[in-house]
Amino acid sequence: MINPTDPIGYQLMLAFAGHTPPPRILDWIANRRVGGFSLFRPHNYDSPAQVRELTAALQRAARAAGQAPLLIATDQEGGQLAAMGAGTTQFAGNMALGATGDPHLARRVGRAIGLELAAMGINVNYAPVLDLNTNPRNPSLGIRAFGDSPALAGALGAALVAGLQSAGVAATLKHFPGKGEAAVDSHYQMPVIAHSRERLDAVEFPPFRAGIAAGAKLLMTGHFALPALTGSSAYPATVARRVMTDFARGEMGFDGVIITDALDMGAITQGAGQIIDVIAAVRAGVDLLLIMLDEDTQERLYGGLRLAQSRELFDPADLNASLDRILALKTWAAAQPQPDLAVVGCAEHRALEEEVARRSITLVRDEGELLPLRPAAEARIAAVMPQPTDLTPADTSSTITPHLAAALRHYHPRVDEFVVGHAPTAEQIAGLHERLAGYDLLVVGTINASMQPEQAALVNELLALNRPTVTVALRTPYDLAVYPAAGTHLCTYSIQPASLDALAAALFGEFAPSGKLPVTVSNND
Repeated sequence: MINPTDPIGYQLMLAFAGHTPPPRILDWIANRRVGGFSLFRPHNYDSPAQVRELTAALQRAARAAGQAPLLIATDQEGGQLAAMGAGTTQFAGNMALGATGDPHLARRVGRAIGLELAAMGINVNYAPVLDLNTNPRNPSLGIRAFGDSPALAGALGAALVAGLQSAGVAATLKHFPGKGEAAVDSHYQMPVIAHSRERLDAVEFPPFRAGIAAGAKLLMTGHFALPALTGSSAYPATVARRVMTDFARGEMGFDGVIITDALDMGAITQGAGQIIDVIAAVRAGVDLLLIMLDEDTQERLYGGLRLAQSRELFDPADLNASLDRILALKTWAAAQPQPDLAVVGCAEHRALEEEVARRSITLVRDEGELLPLRPAAEARIAAVMPQPTDLTPADTSSTITPHLAAALRHYHPRVDEFVVGHAPTAEQIAGLHERLAGYDLLVVGTINASMQPEQAALVNELLALNRPTVTVALRTPYDLAVYPAAGTHLCTYSIQPASLDALAAALFGEFAPSGKLPVTVSNND
């Protein structure tokens, strides 16, 4: 029988703002059931010790209320999306791992991330991303993907799953069943992945099959239409039983917990009609609903779901099966040991962070044999890069201080820093052209210049100075296509300080870059 104490509550993953549990959340735990909570950097993170106390307080409240242990989740992907901030180890992310091509390294990174999360009381990580970056102009993916190879993504994703779960943190495969081809961001509107079933079987699905085979405990739905499975481009896979139950459970054999992506995204109906999509998702076979911070939305969806249950809109057998899966995950998570907080940001993990950064640096070309750099003692170097900014809602880049000049100064003292806007104006470009003409060497970093014509214009203007110049794609590796005259070009796949330190070490000949491009880069990108 269905748990009479509030089965619907167990299907909710809520969010809240606060470094301690707000009274409303404690009241919810005391008087209702809840699946758990998602923690986010802007709303819940101050330090590892603070998060550990926050999660402990939430679990104490759940025990006092006599309900099952809570699932506590976050998005610690690494790279551009790190939901836990200063004090934790900031790994370069999936595409950097893709450049190394090493599953053993990915497993070690997964375990390190898992140990740090577990030490803070977090038992679910919304990672790894298994979408393939087959569309260079996908606005919401980029370096969150391992690359564009199904085999590579499958091997690295499975390894990351194994590493996370060996540390007692449940892994989440996302965004099922693969949105790499999306041309729009599902945070704002619904993408349509219009490929044939044959193409999906060959490209998009294999990484998820590998992740499922590795034993991943959660699967996160993608809010995009998939007509090859549903026969329609009118609604997202999240609400389709033919995707969530028939395909994920029946054909793929996934027997874990299915969770939605955030329900405040534009690809899902918002406002009063949102409850229709949420009811449809539960009927489709989704177990957990990822609900964001808005209190009115939380109350409206909770009330609507309970009303739907009372009107017998849900099959009791389906609800029972879903509840069993949720409680099994909670039981597994509660049985995992909690590491000491000292593991967070420990020396071993910092060394691993540096190893990933160094092994991922990719030298794409050095036509003028400019490397390794051997500037004269009096030579002046200009380090140019855009101000880091959040390019998508799934982005924490704005928290990172520009580090390119500081990294270069480890090897040469006369380095001046020039930080430009993400979309520099014509006046700024002209001003930099004039100011940098007297420098002996330029090191110019770009962040998604392939989709930002103003950055491309800046680089091409600086290349016209005919000064010795190194260009670096600091995020997606497609940037070279928009400034093809660059003679010496590298990729870091990350603006994390460890990656820029590794870049500087490679430029000055401390090691030979060994990374390989994990995606295809052409002049048409």
